[in-house]
Amino acid sequence: GGGKTTLAQLVYNDEKVEEYFDFKVGVCVSEDFDVVRVTKSLLESVVRNTPSATSKVWESDNLDILRVELKKNSREKRFLFVLDDLWNDNYNDWDELVSPLIDGKPGSSVIITTRQQKVAEMAKTFPIYKLDPLSDEDCWSILSKHALGSDECDASKNIALEEIGRKIARKCGGLPLAL
Repeated sequence: GGGKTTLAQLVYNDEKVEEYFDFKVGVCVSEDFDVVRVTKSLLESVVRNTPSATSKVWESDNLDILRVELKKNSREKRFLFVLDDLWNDNYNDWDELVSPLIDGKPGSSVIITTRQQKVAEMAKTFPIYKLDPLSDEDCWSILSKHALGSDECDASKNIALEEIGRKIARKCGGLPLAL
């Protein structure tokens, strides 16, 4: 609820990002990390977005075959991969997932969203950007805009409403999704 996925989506959908990369792929990884499933999802999306690639869907669960195909189809292209909600902090799984991506064109990028610092540290080749919770004042501003249609609460008319709203905003713990 801190805005990690929302921020990644804003980057992913930005016009400049669209122009910069040859293709971009987003995959929701979630708690059930399966390197075969994620590799297959990346490969299928790459093939779907690459005119020169065959549109065959790989039914193989052989990780080596999937990795070779992913490497072949992403080689010499500038790509953006977004791996959303990664929980697995096993370095070997991470290495198996990203090793086919080494030959991408310079400027290729992988964005990972995670709730766990340990996962971010495991993918140590990337800078870590930590999203801090919002301040109580920012929380109140967002809540009042949504609840009242404005971030300005008329103090003379809504003093009790503002007091309750500010308590609710504090209870949301700085999480935009909760607000």
